[in-house]
Amino acid sequence: MNVTETIRQRYSVRGFRPDPVPESIIREVIDVARLAPSASNTQPWHVAIVSGEARRRLQTAILEEIDAGKAPYPGFPPGGAGLQGDYKRRQYACAFGYYGTMGIARDDLDARRVLGRKNWEFFGAPHAAFLSMPGTMNRGNALDVGIFMQSIMLLFAERGIGCCPQGALAHYPDPVRAVARIPEGNVILCGLSFGYEAPGERINQVRMPREALDTVASFVS
Repeated sequence: MNVTETIRQRYSVRGFRPDPVPESIIREVIDVARLAPSASNTQPWHVAIVSGEARRRLQTAILEEIDAGKAPYPGFPPGGAGLQGDYKRRQYACAFGYYGTMGIARDDLDARRVLGRKNWEFFGAPHAAFLSMPGTMNRGNALDVGIFMQSIMLLFAERGIGCCPQGALAHYPDPVRAVARIPEGNVILCGLSFGYEAPGERINQVRMPREALDTVASFVS
């Protein structure tokens, strides 16, 4: 696939096969993604890849905090905070589309909780990546990390590997720090579950619309 085809065909995968992606492919993808641009070439990103037994320990540790009733405590403002107007409308539409595809009614809170919990089960993916940057940096630097992460996702998609970017994976950073190799002083921005897509999974039928070109762009001459 070329870049245009990869972007047009990519979607978030939330149902994965258990077989892992070879480490050589993961390393190749990160090695290419690190060439992404950044402001003043600061390259503020760090990615920690968690697989195998470490991934299982991490899932258990995060779910223990959730089951103990601990509220999320992200170290960086989550993307869903403070949304208004069209942005809040799109957020709601995303949720309705997601639950609707899964046949979950809006008032079925138990089913919604079960589905939401899958975030911290990495949707069954054999790998999870955690994106972080120094805590002294700000939202402008987080844009650079976003460029780096988009590069990772497109490179994986090019190789037939599915991904799901997840802000929820930054909600419980202490277990992540205990298992993953997050640099001292870094703040976790988000996570990325990835692996080979499981065929026939209903959850992978979810597709989200995008706004029209003239809604998101202005052309001045």
